[in-house]
Amino acid sequence: MKHDSSIAIIGLGNILLRDEGVGVRVIEALQQQYTFSPPVKIVDGGTLGFALINEIEDCKTIIVVDAVKAGSEPGTIYRFTRNDINFATPLAVSVHDIGFLEALDQWKMLGINPEIIFFGIEPKDMSSWGMELSDCLKDKIPKLIALIVKELIKNAIIITDKK
Repeated sequence: MKHDSSIAIIGLGNILLRDEGVGVRVIEALQQQYTFSPPVKIVDGGTLGFALINEIEDCKTIIVVDAVKAGSEPGTIYRFTRNDINFATPLAVSVHDIGFLEALDQWKMLGINPEIIFFGIEPKDMSSWGMELSDCLKDKIPKLIALIVKELIKNAIIITDKK
């Protein structure tokens, strides 16, 4: 089913592995706090890869939020684009991201090639079972949301606080 949105925000991650689920937690916070005009597609991408094609096929821009293990202090926020990703260093992304990144190449072959902006945050704990984020990540969610809002404003999206 086609949507009329030209921007999607996709949160990736497994909420059962603590900080691994940070992308999904940011998506939940965005949905609770804001409405967007024109509508922005807000997607809980979980650990999906190619299956997200129905969500992104009509989008000009995709903002992806995820845990990114790059060796910095936990809570460090990264912003990068598709062109910044080096496939020679797969340890810089979490396991499910590799499927998502491969899906980007498959989508490109199908003529689906949106601008991709990634916001990553360095996790503290992605190996323990639990649904709570580490405090250092919880504390950074407002900053991540502010960065996403800034990107949306650049794309002429009007953001309304739901409070």
